[in-house]
Amino acid sequence: MKTNENIERTNPFFEPYNTPHNTAPFNRIRMEDYEEAMLEGIRRDDEQIEKIINNPAKPTFDNTIISVDDEKDKDGYYDLLGRVSTVFFNLLSAETNDDMDALAQKMSPILTKHSNDIRLNERLFERVKYVHQHHRKLTPEEKMLLDNCYDGFVRSGALLDVAGKERLRQLTEEASMLSLQFSQNLLKENKAFTLHITDEAQLDGLPDTAREAAALAAKEQDKKGWVFTLDFPSYSPFMTYSTQRELRKQLYMAKNTECIHDNTENNLEICKRLVNLRRELAQLLGHKTYADYVLKHRMAGNVRNVYKLLNDLIAAYKPTAIKEIEAIEKMARKLEGKDFKLEPWDFSYYSHKLQLEKYNLDAEMLRPYFELSKVIDGVFGLANRLYGITFKENKEIPVYHPDVKAYEVFDADGSFLAVFYADFHPRKGKQGGAWMTEYQGQWKERVDSKKPFGPDNMKNVRPHVSVVMNLTKPTEDKPALLTLGEVETFLHEFGHSLHGMFANTRFESLSGTNVWWDFVELPSQFMENFSIEKEFLRTFAFHYQTGEPLPDELIDRIVKSRNFNVAYACMRQVSFGLLDMAYYTQKDEFTADIIPFEKKAWEKAMILPQLPDTCMTVQFSHIMAGGYAAGYYSYKWAEVLDADAFSVFKKHGIFDKKTADSFRENILSKGGTENPMTLYKRFKGGEPTIDALLKRNGIKRQAK
Repeated sequence: MKTNENIERTNPFFEPYNTPHNTAPFNRIRMEDYEEAMLEGIRRDDEQIEKIINNPAKPTFDNTIISVDDEKDKDGYYDLLGRVSTVFFNLLSAETNDDMDALAQKMSPILTKHSNDIRLNERLFERVKYVHQHHRKLTPEEKMLLDNCYDGFVRSGALLDVAGKERLRQLTEEASMLSLQFSQNLLKENKAFTLHITDEAQLDGLPDTAREAAALAAKEQDKKGWVFTLDFPSYSPFMTYSTQRELRKQLYMAKNTECIHDNTENNLEICKRLVNLRRELAQLLGHKTYADYVLKHRMAGNVRNVYKLLNDLIAAYKPTAIKEIEAIEKMARKLEGKDFKLEPWDFSYYSHKLQLEKYNLDAEMLRPYFELSKVIDGVFGLANRLYGITFKENKEIPVYHPDVKAYEVFDADGSFLAVFYADFHPRKGKQGGAWMTEYQGQWKERVDSKKPFGPDNMKNVRPHVSVVMNLTKPTEDKPALLTLGEVETFLHEFGHSLHGMFANTRFESLSGTNVWWDFVELPSQFMENFSIEKEFLRTFAFHYQTGEPLPDELIDRIVKSRNFNVAYACMRQVSFGLLDMAYYTQKDEFTADIIPFEKKAWEKAMILPQLPDTCMTVQFSHIMAGGYAAGYYSYKWAEVLDADAFSVFKKHGIFDKKTADSFRENILSKGGTENPMTLYKRFKGGEPTIDALLKRNGIKRQAK
């Protein structure tokens, strides 16, 4: 490839990165590099597969299963397609643009076809099947890899006839394209809306932090006044504090009608089609529903157990949730008159008023104590106190945006553990929400390929993990000051990153967060528990101007208010779980209108009245484009686990080293090498129960 200066240039994906820890060279990557590297990666994969299937030797675990799972070049040290795809699709969520969106549309069907070509390769599957039936004695991790490999082929259609395989190709390729279109539509709708205010009187009730952020947003758009968006750090304070009810309604309706307008970003038919594609795929593979297909590889096991969890939560929490809503309605009528009708855009506003009255606590009271750099110190300090690890920013590690910070992570013995990227603030090309991902997983490889794998012939390749969030931005006058909820979000995603950083398995496909979906949220939700612990808050919560520590009496109010509206929040999560299951337990073609179907599906968990012209489904990325289809219940499933696990820490001390070491050894380092319940019982000494969650939430178990 030539540059404009006619100087020879090599695509950076084709050569050693020559960066600290072999990190992605974001500063050298150009738009044209992606497609070239993807196509060459596909060619190399095909070449490698040909070598495997044409190997005259009898299929073995080593010459077939490891070779299929680990498609890294034998003459190099990386999987080219995995390398470029990881960077591209991570940035598609964190730092996209029109050119990347267009390339994603172009390459998505090509990549899906390539994946299908591997999984539906009959000669390759015959070798895998032979090893599955005839293999040497394997370690538990090797056995898990073999089972996953074989089952992966079967679940991808390897046992289908020719017509079935062709239909599966069509289904997966179309679903891949539609999932991508869903995400792109949602991002465009989210970024298209702004609430532009020029009359300062309409800012009534808003705290200074919200006003300053809105003024900065306006300035960035070359507008006078204040601009509010649908990004959470802008949307949430407005809904909580603004006295302007009509403006709250305008913002709420904009948020809750995304992607149902009569335009090119409408997701209604896309959602309907995705549900049907997944149903047909599952039935093609011999399952009654897509949920049956998914839950075969989940801790829940089956649809019945998922509904049991959701129904048990409704029975335990709904009576309290109703009382919580009644209390908020009472507060609203106390302030506005006995005829006032509470609407969804009023909930956050009057809920905040009630919280102030009951606990004299307000998110804005806490912001000055949660300055981002201090929160970072606190979270890193927590990891150090629990596990002995340390973080050191390295500005030599390339990053993809100035907002991103890159850290080297070192273990307690001083050895290098991981690279950690942190991307904190919302911006134009970034999806909403928060997530953890990896630019490189962890695995162990042979140093000398001619010698057997073992402790004396092994290199532990360490991971590069990333957390991406949309936290409050700094303003011209103030640093980034977070809410307690944002601190919890940071802890949550950091928990995922610890799962990745502590990975210590032989095979990359089993390392870190490569676990069953209803287990993956345990490490993240577990970390949220620390957010209200006084011992933790005292380590970093200092006023950004005075340096004064967060007062004990304020911490006490935080603890007392922990369960404020906890039952309503539970019902909200349960409602999402019910909606998810309603779509993916469909046995027949789904033809219903999305909006009324949604209202009916989650009705049992709804407390507030539903508006007929709003829709969650069309923006429900988790279940339409994010891998949680038939799996959203896992947040509540993992909440049972995290409360149960944290009860062990509470019993022995929240910083107890022995307990933390056990959690790291039995949960965080093992990835998907064993059944997650086996791992959990090894840590806890028994299976989890719902009791710890009910106790934490102040909910009494219903008598039977």
